[in-house]
Amino acid sequence: MKFKTTGLIIKEQNIGEQDKLVTVLTSSNGVLRAFVKGAKNIKNQKCAATQLLCYSHITLNKMRDSYIISDAKSQEMFIKLRNDIENMCLAQYFCELANNLCPRDSQADEYLSLILNSLYLLANKKREPLLIKACFEMRLMSLAGYMPDLTMCKECGKYENDIMYFLPKTGFFVCSDCESTINEEIKIPLNKGTTTALRHTIYSDDNKLFSFTLPIQDLKQLNNASELYIKFILEKELPTLQFYKNICK
Repeated sequence: MKFKTTGLIIKEQNIGEQDKLVTVLTSSNGVLRAFVKGAKNIKNQKCAATQLLCYSHITLNKMRDSYIISDAKSQEMFIKLRNDIENMCLAQYFCELANNLCPRDSQADEYLSLILNSLYLLANKKREPLLIKACFEMRLMSLAGYMPDLTMCKECGKYENDIMYFLPKTGFFVCSDCESTINEEIKIPLNKGTTTALRHTIYSDDNKLFSFTLPIQDLKQLNNASELYIKFILEKELPTLQFYKNICK
């Protein structure tokens, strides 16, 4: 069966001297793995169009349980990302997170749009990297079915307090009045601005997702909350995240 779709290359692996195996986040079929014959030949059009972080129109042949990319034309290669090592590392983390959370064998338009928008903002330095990161993490988790409940304090129902504590293990808020009653090891204190920002990452309209600002210290706390939430859900820390954090030290 042959079909055409659009997709972002989120992982690549060399196979022999000329071929490679790529993981693609496609709009029509979610995440899939496909062979690209002759992809390492620079004269082959598929060479550029199937590089990591390349968004392309691709033609796929499905052969039983495997896919082969027979044609690929690049639409966006995010060249600017490749000139900034920190942003490139962050982009690779986005790809690994997408590989872990995006669906297989089903439509993934929202997932693809989210990562493409995030990469565009990152490449063109339209927003702070930490802001883009937290928005991408929490919105992706929500799309994947892991949306936390941030509407109110889980104990007393209070919507707002000077300090709200985020519980990354369970995905709830508790206010400072109820915090002492919660028997969870990790509780992340967030001020009013950071509390609002965390809610915004999961409840805002798609076209307003990245439309807020925070002081850098609050952004770091927001990222602490999103990272720990992902770590508890996935029950692991992704290697690309650790590498990104080491690069940014």
